[in-house]
Amino acid sequence: MELGKKIRQLRLKAGLTQEQLAEKVGVVPQSVSKWENAAAMPDITALPMLAEVFGVTIDDLFDLTVEQRLNRIENRMDMKDDLPQDVYLEYEEFLKDQLNSEEHKKRATELIAYLYWHRMQGFARLAASYAKDAVRMTPAEKGCQWILNYTDRHKAWDWNMSNHTKAIEFYKELVESNPDVWSPYLYLLDNLIADHRADEAEAYLDRLEKMDARPDLRDIYRAHIALARFDEQKADAIMEGILEARPDDPVALFEAAQYYAEKCDYDRAVALYEKSFEKETRRPRFTDDLMAIRDIHEIRGEYREAAADCDRILDLLKNEWGITEGDELGNEEKRKAELLAKA
Repeated sequence: MELGKKIRQLRLKAGLTQEQLAEKVGVVPQSVSKWENAAAMPDITALPMLAEVFGVTIDDLFDLTVEQRLNRIENRMDMKDDLPQDVYLEYEEFLKDQLNSEEHKKRATELIAYLYWHRMQGFARLAASYAKDAVRMTPAEKGCQWILNYTDRHKAWDWNMSNHTKAIEFYKELVESNPDVWSPYLYLLDNLIADHRADEAEAYLDRLEKMDARPDLRDIYRAHIALARFDEQKADAIMEGILEARPDDPVALFEAAQYYAEKCDYDRAVALYEKSFEKETRRPRFTDDLMAIRDIHEIRGEYREAAADCDRILDLLKNEWGITEGDELGNEEKRKAELLAKA
């Protein structure tokens, strides 16, 4: 339904004349008449007031389909780090309603998880800011240090806080209930290897191999398992064998770059990230290679080089992803400015 017809329908349903609606919205009656006759469109600033008067959302004014509204919610969260409270509550209510729809339940479940994570991230940024202020004021006290373990992923010395047991148990359960689906195996392997539970990781990797799933990653995981056993010589040999066999494979190049970055062999890692980015044939390309290169340059105190990497990331986002506005660009611009200030 066209917006003008929708306004007329809602006005009549509310029992309002054009004059009464105009008074409530703060426009002249002729404007309402033009809207309803499709001779003009309401100014964007009038939409929130129209929605309030009619007791609907702005999306309702445009009669969007459920799928369009789901896309709109996802795009808004992708673009903005923070949502106004009224928008957050509107999205939450709509997504909860869709949880009862067989057609949209899966997407709504994913998006409401994203919505809560999105809100959590906003509060986490605030918590981290105040926690850092508290730590700066009393650096000799533990105080708010534990908060940064959660908000900014600061390393916790205590093994009971830093181990991945809960994640491992979740993915073990997922693997056992979906034994023929390969992706949970990878998430399980990642967490087992992070905790140096190499024997368990090898057993699950053997199961993955019997499924004949992800041959491009299996040897890479064997290298990480060897490293988790502190057998660096064997791990390096596996990884170099992969690179020799697949010298132009962007997956192998990226995973090898990650391997060497974790070992703090930064020269090798940067060279491999650059080659991975160069050999990638998909368009648009992901920013992971460039972000890793930027982070390595920053770690090494090469702030101007890191700022130049920010420019490469911005160029990729704009020219391959078509992103022209939003917090993703703004955050990268801010990161660049911080790096240049350090330089």
